[in-house]
Amino acid sequence: MPMVTVSISPLQAAGIRAAVDTGTYASSSEVVREALRMWDAARKRGEICDVPRAANEPDGVTKSSRCVADMFADYEAERRRHN
Repeated sequence: MPMVTVSISPLQAAGIRAAVDTGTYASSSEVVREALRMWDAARKRGEICDVPRAANEPDGVTKSSRCVADMFADYEAERRRHN
C-alpha cells in the first residue's frame, strides 16, 4: 500500500488516538482510511463541494457542502447509537 505523509493538528491527532484507544478502530491508519472513504463517497454524491464547482459560486461554497469533520462526527454518532 502506498504511504503518504500528511500534517494534522494536535486535536485531530488526539481524536485519532482516542478512536484507537477506545477500540473503535484497530489503528490510526484505519481511522484515516475510513475518513477518506467517507469523504470520497460524499464527494461522489455531491454532498461536499469540489474546488472547481465552489469557485463558480458567489460565496465560494455551495449551499449543500458540508465539512468532512461534521460528516465523520455524524457517522460516529450514528454508529454509537446502533452499538
